[in-house]
Amino acid sequence: MNEQMRTIYYTATTLDGFLADEQDSLDWLLKQPLDDDASEFGYDTFFAGVGALVMGSTTYRWVVDRHEWPYTLPSWVLSSRPQPSVEGADIRFAQGDVAALHPELVAAADGKDVWVVGGGDLAGQFADAGLLDEVMVSIAPVTLGAGRPLLPRRYDLELLSTGRNAGFLCARYRLAGPLAT
Repeated sequence: MNEQMRTIYYTATTLDGFLADEQDSLDWLLKQPLDDDASEFGYDTFFAGVGALVMGSTTYRWVVDRHEWPYTLPSWVLSSRPQPSVEGADIRFAQGDVAALHPELVAAADGKDVWVVGGGDLAGQFADAGLLDEVMVSIAPVTLGAGRPLLPRRYDLELLSTGRNAGFLCARYRLAGPLAT
């Protein structure tokens, strides 16, 4: 259990700052070598500290359309459209303001972290509400030129740590707030 629960946007991006291409494909990511146990940036290490997760509808559809549901934790999907359910999974569908949902996420996480899985706009909504504590990003040696941005907002970040996971450059940031002008 964490000493202090955090809401963390843990994700991978291309070197030019995109989560997915213009067709929402993650093919660029799936071909990258990865070590799940690589220091603080490995998936297994990160996921061990997570108690609940939240994602947007595009991320949810990508997962359920291509894979078995991989999570046993309480999971929320924010969507304004009806979404297919996954039998036996603890998935809760919600819409509206993330600030109203956040206390429910924190309670379900039971002292562990809340993971904002994606996408970038959803992470931005948490950041806009002052509810996103950290961004942990693995940067792949790939450029797309266009697509879904990592964070479609302007923020100041404070670098907390760096590392490497196979071909990825990894960084952990504290969200300092809106970009100072």
